[in-house]
Amino acid sequence: MKHLLDRPIWSALGTRHASLAEGGSLARRYPASIAPFAATENEGEESLRALAELASTGENLLLLMSDPIVAPSNFATVTAVSAVQMIADQRLDHVTDERIEQLNQADAGEMLELATLTKPGPLSLRALDLGDFWGVKINGRLVAMAGERMKQPGYTELSGVCTHPDFRGKGLARLLSLYAADKIIVRGDQPYLHAYATNRAAIALYESIGFRLRSSINVAVICRLA
Repeated sequence: MKHLLDRPIWSALGTRHASLAEGGSLARRYPASIAPFAATENEGEESLRALAELASTGENLLLLMSDPIVAPSNFATVTAVSAVQMIADQRLDHVTDERIEQLNQADAGEMLELATLTKPGPLSLRALDLGDFWGVKINGRLVAMAGERMKQPGYTELSGVCTHPDFRGKGLARLLSLYAADKIIVRGDQPYLHAYATNRAAIALYESIGFRLRSSINVAVICRLA
């Protein structure tokens, strides 16, 4: 039996993020202004045709699932990589730090700028529509952050973890990952996350704070040709 997190985009858009979903019973996506994530119910021809109808010519969609990814026939694969999905099964260390503050829409520009520089994964000016974010500012400048992205019943994805290159090596990614994960756990959810399989440093960090490997995950960016 499939787990909710095997097709996390599909399950999020069918449950806790259903209010954001575009599409129907065969294919769904987040609004382009929020995230390029899309998913199908399965890899059948009807589902793939429904997915194709959700994108305009030249638009990229990002698919993420444990199953092998199949793109509609009128799409080209831009990138296809392997990732890991990790989950925290137990309570993690509780951390507090007076530098941590909850971010709001006034911080959206700085959040996007930091994410564009550090590339933790897709993030838009509407990232806060998906969940809460927390950050550390130094001299009024946002230098590190972590937050929430996809949500399913009982689960919340930890995402957007990044630190400005000038402030790395100070433990900020670890601090904010623990802080955000603790907030998720306090609300009664299990935190989970995704990392590229080649990003051994990130995987080691998450293992060190209490996350374990749950599944291998396939990630692909596909572009509609016509």
